[in-house]
Amino acid sequence: MKRVKANYKNPLSYYDIAYFLKDYIDKNTIVVCIGTDRCIGDCLGPLVGTLLKESNFPLPVYGTISEPIHALNIDKRLDEIKQLHPNNHIIGIDACLGDSDSIGEIQARDYPVHPGKGVGKSLPNVGETSIIGIVDSNDNDEIFNSTSIRLSLIFSMAKVVRDSLIHAYYLYNNEIIV
Repeated sequence: MKRVKANYKNPLSYYDIAYFLKDYIDKNTIVVCIGTDRCIGDCLGPLVGTLLKESNFPLPVYGTISEPIHALNIDKRLDEIKQLHPNNHIIGIDACLGDSDSIGEIQARDYPVHPGKGVGKSLPNVGETSIIGIVDSNDNDEIFNSTSIRLSLIFSMAKVVRDSLIHAYYLYNNEIIV
């Protein structure tokens, strides 16, 4: 299992993540963003989905602020996505909890995202590749409901993830053209 880590404050974090993702993105890739807009800590995925759609990202994107994919609809939505795109590669995106010194870290990995794991839920894994953003400490008893999670953190991390995916697609596309 391979992965790359980058802190969202690093000006080149998008490039580190994009360079890793370029080997996992192609014209048959789908981006599935997990989370809900009802909780700041869990809105990273839908915010990324919304930013990608607003940026006219050329690949299919599912899970936005207006149409989130969350614990209550994930089974149904994944079934629909797999019917529409039966042989496509999925990149799953989700917020997660971690050590307090890892808050703000974004990881791209060559294995699925495990939504709900940090809050004790058993939900289906998403994707063959994943991007997670550590938005809060797993020491917190309130899990994702913490009033200490700033929307500015989530928004800044979402922009880095969006830029990473756009750049990864650009790197993949340039390899084909060359």
